[in-house]
Amino acid sequence: MSSSLKPDFLIIGGGIVGLAVARAARSRWPDATVTLLEKESEVGLHGSGRNSGVLHAGFYYTADSLKARFSRDGTQQWTEMCLERGLAINRCGKLVVAKGPEELEGLAELKRRGDRNGVQLDVVSEEEAREIDPAAKTFQQALFSPNTASVDPLELTRTLASDAKEAGVELLFDVRALGRNGKALNTSAGIFEAGYVINSAGLYADKLAQSYGFGEAYDILPFKGIYLYGDPQVKRPRVHIYPVPKLSRPWLGVHYTIGVAGAVKIGPTATPAFWRENYKGFQNFNLREALDILGIEAGLFLRNDFDFREIAVEELQKYIRSVLVKQGALLVDGTPMESFRTWGKPGIRSQLFHKKERKMLMDFHLEGDERSLHLLNAVSPAFTCALPFAEFVVDEVEKR
Repeated sequence: MSSSLKPDFLIIGGGIVGLAVARAARSRWPDATVTLLEKESEVGLHGSGRNSGVLHAGFYYTADSLKARFSRDGTQQWTEMCLERGLAINRCGKLVVAKGPEELEGLAELKRRGDRNGVQLDVVSEEEAREIDPAAKTFQQALFSPNTASVDPLELTRTLASDAKEAGVELLFDVRALGRNGKALNTSAGIFEAGYVINSAGLYADKLAQSYGFGEAYDILPFKGIYLYGDPQVKRPRVHIYPVPKLSRPWLGVHYTIGVAGAVKIGPTATPAFWRENYKGFQNFNLREALDILGIEAGLFLRNDFDFREIAVEELQKYIRSVLVKQGALLVDGTPMESFRTWGKPGIRSQLFHKKERKMLMDFHLEGDERSLHLLNAVSPAFTCALPFAEFVVDEVEKR
């Protein structure tokens, strides 16, 4: 058997998290062999390359969550990397605006969370918000996050792949993990006998984990996100502008995102997808997946668990351009909304769902033992969190 089929550490999945983990593992154990498997021909074809590119400062999440710590530290680490290495970054900041008096308490709660998490978050008046961005529309006050930024997600994904390769990680493309085979792993390229397996398979992390006896209580539900881009010549916001979110949901509502080159988009949708890679039409259609996922979603719709019925109806309506534009118009003044006419490339969010408790998990979730570790819920903002999360993962491996 080739030595490449018997690495000390085998990472499955070449998204931003898997690449960060591979790099961290190689740094932690420089004498160990580290191999990463990616089922596609290159990195960045799924969630990581389709990410919004926003670095989230870390004030949305409760202080006891992993997301709070990792997003705060991840934003700092990515910013430092971009500045040191000349990678694209737009340090534009973010305004969170209130649509009316009923949302002022939501702003106050975000401020409390930011303070507990050690995140700079400034309360500004309506007038101060307009000084930061004349396009912003808010009721009485807003929050300003100066450390929120934008990056090019594909550039950073490729940078981590290059870093991992230079550090000695073996990157194997067009290799699909098929499941456990005793102490080994079946793949489309043969059987790997790894000393330790780290499952970072994204949308398929639950299925792979279950072949190892983990994650039995969960399924991953896919949600599709699409942004609508504005024409380049129109008056536009110059910072990210977000609404006060519904904190019971794992997404942040329709907002304005400013790209690294200044392009503006509104969105995203968070529509229940019908199979895991349900990007466009019947592309990547998988009948078994579709039947399983539609069965779960039908049950959630009928029972209305965690307001799933309202979520589904609200999100499906956002496929109508005028509905998405109308929601975006509530956050700004003076931006011609008719200029938002170009749909972007959709992405799929993998969201872990507890089958018995019938709820979505809101934080990172890992399961494993002395042979394997499974990153079951590398949930948004996993891109922002990837670097510190990877260190946490190798710490967990070391403990086991």
